Amino acid sequence: MAASAHDRRARILDVVREAGSIRVVELAERLGIPAVTVRRDVAALAGEGSLRRTHGSVSLPVGGEAGGQGRLIGMLVPTVGQYFDEVIAGASDAATSAGARVILGIAPYGAGSDRAQVERLLESDVDGLLLTPGWTPGEGLVGSDWLGELPVPAVLAERRAAPASPAAQLDAVCSNHRHGVLLALRHLAGLGHEAVLLAARADTRTAHEVRAGYAEAVRQLGLAELPVIDVPSPAGARSPGDDAELAGRIAEAARSGVRAVLVHNDQDAIQLPPLLRPHGLSVPEDLALISYDDVFAALSEPPLTAVAPPKRAVGAEALNLLLRRLDEGDSLPVHQVELLPTLKIRKSCGGPV
Repeated sequence: MAASAHDRRARILDVVREAGSIRVVELAERLGIPAVTVRRDVAALAGEGSLRRTHGSVSLPVGGEAGGQGRLIGMLVPTVGQYFDEVIAGASDAATSAGARVILGIAPYGAGSDRAQVERLLESDVDGLLLTPGWTPGEGLVGSDWLGELPVPAVLAERRAAPASPAAQLDAVCSNHRHGVLLALRHLAGLGHEAVLLAARADTRTAHEVRAGYAEAVRQLGLAELPVIDVPSPAGARSPGDDAELAGRIAEAARSGVRAVLVHNDQDAIQLPPLLRPHGLSVPEDLALISYDDVFAALSEPPLTAVAPPKRAVGAEALNLLLRRLDEGDSLPVHQVELLPTLKIRKSCGGPV
């Protein structure tokens, strides 16, 4: 007959008292219990203050120490470079300030390796997880039931679980991309534009939210409704002809009177000004251009006005929320936090800068 959770946890405490400090993997071996079960029990004991976890080891609490001191945090992202570099940097800086450390796992979009990467992070005896699964629009949470069975606390970063999903009870910190799109369209409307074209990718959560935000903002601001131009993705797999075709479609809209465009993301927007010149269009003289993401937008010629999601702040807030969860356990209500983007005004829209 399998031991109850109460009996397992009592045995865990006995071994820790005897050993003083012991790694979780060694604890599991000594007790003859699967490591995933021991991690779950250790998380529960730490949440109630009966154990202290430090760098994959457990010991009895001394002096009620709290915060991030010595904690090891696993962070899962779908890519490095561009957008997520800043999210990672925000989390890493916040961890360093709290005396914790972040280790990274990368599960590329479309690879289906989220769970495998998380399991590798758990093998390092992390105290908690920051998770950005590679969910894509249309697939949602398919195959993500395991997120409801994690043995350590976790916070979603730039992701929001569906209400009825197993991950719905995880804390989450996201940028409010719909608000970011509203800022962009409101700025263009204020410059006198009655129609704004959207050219956007469709393969990421950000792209999905940008498209949804565009539909909402157009209605709210009373702008003309235009079909969205689909930007092929990923950018690295496209040919120069694809970028030229995008410029051609924007030029075609300009010939019908549309003189403002929002492009997701920087990598696509920054290539447009030279590609539009053969069509007789200059930015910003003939076309107002705003980019979404603000990773490289300031390096364009002309520098691009851009929506800037609070990428570093998302990473820092997610890390700090995870440390609170580790300290307070289930006494802390589930947090669903949204941070607002800002609009960086540069030269690509004309008007005052």
